Amino acid sequence: MTSQSFNSADSSDFTYADAITMQDSSAPSSSSFLSEVIASSGGDHVNTASSAFLKPDPIQQAHGVYVTVHGHFYQPPRENPYLNSIERQPSASPFHDWNERIYHECYRPNAFARVLNDRGEVLGIVNNYEYLSFNIGPTLMSWLEQHDPETYQRILEADHKSCDRLNGHGNAIAQVYNHIIMPLASDRDKLTQIRWGKADFRARFGRDPEGMWLAETAVDQATLAALIAEGIKFIVLAPSQAQRCRPLPTTNEPDPYWIEVGGSQIDPIQPYRCYLNPASDPLSGSFPIATDRSYIDIFFYDGPISRDMGFNDVLSSSHHFVGRLGQAVRGDHRPAQLISVATDGETFGHHKGGTEKALAYAFVEEFPRHDWTVTNFAHYLSLNPPTWEVELKPVTAWSCSHGVDRWQEDCGCGGGGLWNQQWRRPLRDSLDWLRDQLVKVFEEQGRKLFRDPWKARDEYIRVMLDRSPANVNRFLSEHQCRKLTVGDRIDALRLLEMQRHTLLMYTSCGWFFDELSRPEGTQILRYAARALELAGDVAGVQLEKVFIKRLAAAPSNVEFFQNGAEVYRQLVIPAQISLEQVASHYAITSLFTPYARDQRLYCYSIHQMDYQIQRLGSLTLAVGQIQITSELVRETRHLVFAVLHLGGWDFHCCIQPFAGRRSYTQLRDSLFEAMAQASAARTILAMNRAFGNQSYSLQDLFAEERHRIMRLLSQETLTRLDQLYTQVYRDNYGVLMAFYRDALEVPQELQVAAEVAISHRALTALQSLERETSDFPFSNPEVCHSYLTELEAIATEAAHLHCPIKPPQIKQTLERLILRSLWNLLHNLNPDTIETDATWIDRLIALGTHFNLGLSLDRAQELYFRHLHGHILPDLTGTSGDRPSEAWMIAQLRPLLKLGKTLAIDLRGWSTD
Repeated sequence: MTSQSFNSADSSDFTYADAITMQDSSAPSSSSFLSEVIASSGGDHVNTASSAFLKPDPIQQAHGVYVTVHGHFYQPPRENPYLNSIERQPSASPFHDWNERIYHECYRPNAFARVLNDRGEVLGIVNNYEYLSFNIGPTLMSWLEQHDPETYQRILEADHKSCDRLNGHGNAIAQVYNHIIMPLASDRDKLTQIRWGKADFRARFGRDPEGMWLAETAVDQATLAALIAEGIKFIVLAPSQAQRCRPLPTTNEPDPYWIEVGGSQIDPIQPYRCYLNPASDPLSGSFPIATDRSYIDIFFYDGPISRDMGFNDVLSSSHHFVGRLGQAVRGDHRPAQLISVATDGETFGHHKGGTEKALAYAFVEEFPRHDWTVTNFAHYLSLNPPTWEVELKPVTAWSCSHGVDRWQEDCGCGGGGLWNQQWRRPLRDSLDWLRDQLVKVFEEQGRKLFRDPWKARDEYIRVMLDRSPANVNRFLSEHQCRKLTVGDRIDALRLLEMQRHTLLMYTSCGWFFDELSRPEGTQILRYAARALELAGDVAGVQLEKVFIKRLAAAPSNVEFFQNGAEVYRQLVIPAQISLEQVASHYAITSLFTPYARDQRLYCYSIHQMDYQIQRLGSLTLAVGQIQITSELVRETRHLVFAVLHLGGWDFHCCIQPFAGRRSYTQLRDSLFEAMAQASAARTILAMNRAFGNQSYSLQDLFAEERHRIMRLLSQETLTRLDQLYTQVYRDNYGVLMAFYRDALEVPQELQVAAEVAISHRALTALQSLERETSDFPFSNPEVCHSYLTELEAIATEAAHLHCPIKPPQIKQTLERLILRSLWNLLHNLNPDTIETDATWIDRLIALGTHFNLGLSLDRAQELYFRHLHGHILPDLTGTSGDRPSEAWMIAQLRPLLKLGKTLAIDLRGWSTD
């Protein structure tokens, strides 16, 4: 969840931690008594083989201080269940949605973290994922793979490099698939969550996971049993989740004393072994594990330091961070110790801006200076297996002091103001009821299609990762119990999608906050609605009315909704989408977008079989037939549409099933005949006669596309306004200057006219410049330079008249121009033009400064830095193989170094004199 979800983890145990801190200020993260006991018991494990004069290699042998910084990177699934895509979220503005916003603030900056000098210039670029221990939720990883392959690849590359550095133990660990609270999940759902998490991890990182992150670190005996059954070696928990610990029994000491550590007093400097006793918990018998002392190893992060990372200024600088970690280092001469901290990965850059830089410098400079080894849990476990065992409290999580009641009861966690969470239990009970009903549907219908329905569900992750027809066919062929018809195959996929949405409806975020009608609660109800719909499609069962009735018992804090039933009616049902609505979307948008014969629209494939359009005055009529296929369940419909645009915002669209070529031809001809009479009323009457009274309008479009068309329809008006404001500005330019010259308040009407006119001129000139510079070298350099000169003059004019340049397209376009120009310069170095090319980029950057756009030059910096170290330095040192002449290098370097300074790259020590 958020940093709050993590940092509130130990809030209930704060008095314990405070007491520990007061007892031993030099070791604020654990009990001094327990620390001494561990140190003394661990003496037998000191490696005496190494020579006192030969320092052991800490990568190969446990020696010295190790540091693990774990980031739990996660975003809940936010996709519209019908579109399989995230729609615009206004609260994330100016970004499209919260995934995109946090990506810009956190995920990408950590892949390209800056190490800066005292002047703010880039000394180095560090991939923090190479040094962080991390888990990234599968739903977030799939989003990253789709929206920024470069960052996605940097994360995968980081894990591979950490494997190379740490004896095959990578930094990445897996996560239960979609953040379900495991102690509250059914036994089957526990296994599927783990298996999906493992399979997703294996597909991305190319190896099996050694550890797994549990949602909210929620754990109980049955969860441990499932993890052990699936071969997970270790997990990470909060110190508040431990009950007691002791040294592992030995021959000399077969029954050591247990030490109570229930107040977050467990010492986190080492791993612990947790044995599972199946007889102690009846649920654990559901999992096929050995009963002879099966175990899983557990790391407990340092609670106080981890909490300080989220709530205090520990991450404000690497110096502060290292100083705080240093307080946990023991001075008792033990051979090795681990300082491990954990927090939401979004802390690094999103919750605390710029902290990825402090991390980067700590990893590459501060930690080595202190002779600390940066490691991960798997590597440390391989060097230093547990010598102590631990017993956990029965049911716990890191962000609730009441076990896991935050996700089922009105426990007070996550409450805000006077609001209560009495809705949590009815919501949980309603979803559990629905899950059990859907299990009956799945088993009854699934037995007709699959050899083993539950095995098919567990392996459905293969289809979720690759929905290509070939892969879907392979999957169905492997799991079918007989040869499936086309209808059978659709039903098989419907059943599996039903189960996928059943699991998604348990995503923990739905209960985390204080109100059911928040986006998180609404989202899990939308998954429930989709599961209900799919069950009805396959088995004909009607469960929605009973489900809504059950939701009525969940009281909302918002008077408008009153209860969960109204939340469902007001926010969930209107969001449901039929194939007819997808077809209407296609039909209306086809008036503005020339679609190819085969078109993809969200998660639907559309094959255009016929399409004709006619315009008459202000009327536009399009008639067509399409074949639309859901890429998720492979359901196909052959539909006919007619859409009439009456001008402005008025659309009338009708859909019906294809009834044959003759029928379609007659329908199409009759509509165009009515249209020929130039009467909107006659055309609509003919459409209603042919299609019936149900119709779709602009309001029925998916929000994203509706907004695009609204902007298009407004463009003509906006163009006229731009012309009007420009004329007002030109006519009154002298008056405006007089007001500014005499320091008088400028009339608002004139100031607005100036701002609109100047911004419009700037955008028009910049768009023209982008078109002219699409090729390199420029086909018409004189025109390009004239546009740039015009833009510089506009910037001067805007400054004189105090006019801000507001359109976001200007900033985005200029950033693209700079990056493209830099790429062209670096990959097409020409001694005759290099100075001119570098000056061109300097002028573009200066233009952004003059316009006060706050340009982001991150990608340009990364490109320059990569080229500097990948090409320029090898050329200078003669390691590139084909070294240019000294004269050429000097001619090349001078303008390049000047450009590097403009890009804020540290180039001290370089000289061409």
